[in-house]
Formats: sequence, C-alpha cells, structure tokens
Amino acid sequence: MDNITRLQYLEAMGIDVWVPRVEDDVGVFVPDASELLEAETDLIGSVVPANDWQSLEQAVAQCSKCGLCDARTHAILGEGNQHADWMLIGDAPNDEEDLAGQFFAGASSQLLVEMIRAIGQERSSIYFTTALKCKIPEHKNPKVDEVKACQNYLRQQIEWVNPTVILAMGRVAAQTLLATHEPLAKLRGIVHHVYEKPIVVTYHPDYLLRSLSEKRKAWCDLQLAIKQNKNKK
Repeated sequence: MDNITRLQYLEAMGIDVWVPRVEDDVGVFVPDASELLEAETDLIGSVVPANDWQSLEQAVAQCSKCGLCDARTHAILGEGNQHADWMLIGDAPNDEEDLAGQFFAGASSQLLVEMIRAIGQERSSIYFTTALKCKIPEHKNPKVDEVKACQNYLRQQIEWVNPTVILAMGRVAAQTLLATHEPLAKLRGIVHHVYEKPIVVTYHPDYLLRSLSEKRKAWCDLQLAIKQNKNKK
C-alpha cells in the first residue's frame, strides 16, 4: 500500500501518526491464568476432523458448554480467508453481530475495516474471529467456565488458519490468548508468542469508539504488528 493511501485510511480512523505513544492504565479482573492454562490439557486432538470448517461451525452453532448459550441469538465461529497471514481475534460478538449471525455488523465494523486497511489488508484477506463465540450479556466480564468453553474452538482455528501474525483486539481476547490477568496496558507494546505465533495486543474497536484519543495508541500497535508480519516473511 502506498503512503498516500495509508494516510487516507489513518485520517478516516482519526489518527495523527506523529503523536508519540503513551501508556494507559486500564485494568480489570479476568479469570486466573492457571485455570486457563489448565484448559490446554483438553486440547489434545481435534474437535472435528482436520480442516473441516463446516463441522466446526456446526459444533459452535450448537454449543451449550456454558451459560452464554441461553442469552445468545447466534454463536459465530469466524469470517474471512481461512489461509490468511493475518488473524484478528476480538473479545466476543457484539449485540448487532449476535442478531445478524455474522461479524462486521454494528457501529464498530466501519472502524474495524479501516484498521484492517491501515495494516495494508482488505477484509477478504484476513481471518476474523473472537475469543468467545457467544455475546456476553450486559458486557460483563466473562466467567472462567465461559472462557474455557471456547478454548478448543479458538485453538483449532489458529492451527488451521496458521497465520503469520495474530492481532488480539481487546482485553478478553488478549488475556484469553495469553492466559494472564495482566491489564491491557501491560500487554500492549510487547510481541508475545503463543502456539509459536507472534501476538500483538491492541484495543477493540468498540472501546476505541468510546475513547477516541486511544486511536493514536492503536496505530502504534498496528505498526508493531506490521513489523512482525514482515519479519516472518
């Protein structure tokens, strides 16, 4: 992507690229890391036969492993290029996505598309999913059993897509992937490695819409992810 086009996308995101990065102090309770790591013992073998995306999608749609199934309209597996270099993982489907039964619905979808274009990609070239496959009622913090319930699904997606870099968008996504209760402020700006994949942490588009000034930090995170993608090629 040429620099002029990139600057146009950044302008649409409301980002001044020259603004220096500063750390935030956002922190919140999450499930204990040891309990999340314990879930790895359940990941031996496949949920469904290798690369059988249709069966995996059906398994998610019918899943009743935790109480989130009672409040959802749809459980959503993922969307996009199943052989993508870039894998973006959000927290959970929002209310609009839950009703539509697909991602990229609601006010945050436009910003998410602009963020995707800012890293030099198109929506069709990335694979997008969420750490939890059902919406979280009233936007509460997920319970340990709710996080564990989706671990197999997410692990399977990462293995099958086999991305070059993973962008964790939001607290729940980052803390679930990294099996930690550290706040987002301490997870940003660092290249983590899980499943032998580099993971860069940034804000969820929903949060950025509520905190416009944080878009500048998000651009720094995207730059770090772009660097990791180039290093892997």
